[in-house]
Amino acid sequence: MAADAAEAVEMRGALVRLRRATGLPVAFGGLVDPGRRHVRISELSGTATAALSALAVSSGNGLGGKAVALARPCAVTDYSTSRQISHEYDVAVATEGLCSVLAVPVVVRRRVRGVLYGALRTAQPLGDRTLGAAVAAARDVEQALVVRDEARDLLAVARKQEPSVTDGAWEEVREAHGALRAMAPRIADPALRDELLAVCGRLADAAAPSMAAREAGLAAREVGLAPRELDVLACVATGATNAVAAQRLGLRPETVKGYLRAAMRKLGAHTRLEAVVAARRAGLLP
Repeated sequence: MAADAAEAVEMRGALVRLRRATGLPVAFGGLVDPGRRHVRISELSGTATAALSALAVSSGNGLGGKAVALARPCAVTDYSTSRQISHEYDVAVATEGLCSVLAVPVVVRRRVRGVLYGALRTAQPLGDRTLGAAVAAARDVEQALVVRDEARDLLAVARKQEPSVTDGAWEEVREAHGALRAMAPRIADPALRDELLAVCGRLADAAAPSMAAREAGLAAREVGLAPRELDVLACVATGATNAVAAQRLGLRPETVKGYLRAAMRKLGAHTRLEAVVAARRAGLLP
C-alpha cells in the first residue's frame, strides 16, 4: 500500500470515529499536499454531494485554513455569515448545506499535516464534548503519522547500515533491530510492516558469521519462535528490562515475562543472557 493511500485510510477511520463519538452527520478532511501550503480535502463521510471533494484549502483561508495557520482548533456556528473567517469556500460549503462547522489541525512535530472537519446542517453551537472528540480523532491520526515517519526513518538507516566487525557498529545495528521489531506491530499498513520485518531479517542474517550459524538459525526457526517472542528477545538484547520492553511493545510486564520464558524454553536457555546468545547464534538476532 502506498504511503499516501495508507494515510488516507488513517484519515478515513478517524472521520468514522468522529461521527460515531459525536453524532455529527458530516465529517471530512485531508492532508497537506507535499511541498505546498494547502490541504486537499480527500476523505468525505456523510456528505450528500461531491462539492467538497478535492477542494484545496490554503493556509489562512476559510475555517480549515485558519486552523492550519493558527495550528489550533477553530469553529463557527454559521459558516456563511461568520465574521471570524474569510469566505473563499462558501459555494462548496453551501452546496453541501453545512452551517455549524469545526476544524481541527493534525499536527506532527510542530508541523500541520492535515485537517479534520465535523459539521451540522443547522446553525447551533458545537459544544466542548464535540470539540474534544474531534481533537481526540485528530490525535489518532497524528500518532499514526508519527509511527509511519519513525518507521521510514529507521528503514532508511537500516538500508544504509553496512555491517562492521567492530562492537560499536554492531551495537548500533542491534539497537536499530530492536527498535524496528518493537515498532512493527504498531504499523497498520501490512506492506510497510512486512518491509520492516524483512529488514529485521536481513540485519539478523548479516550477523550470522558462518554456515553453521545459519543452519542453527534454520533449526531455531523450526522450533517455532513466535513473532512476539522474538520481539521480546530483540528488546532484551538491547539491555531492556521487562518493564521497558513492555512499554516499547505496548504489552503488560507479565505478558513480556511469559513470552521471554517461552522463548528461553524453545532455545534451551536458562537465563535471559543465554536466550539472547542462543538467538544470535541461530541467526535470529544481529
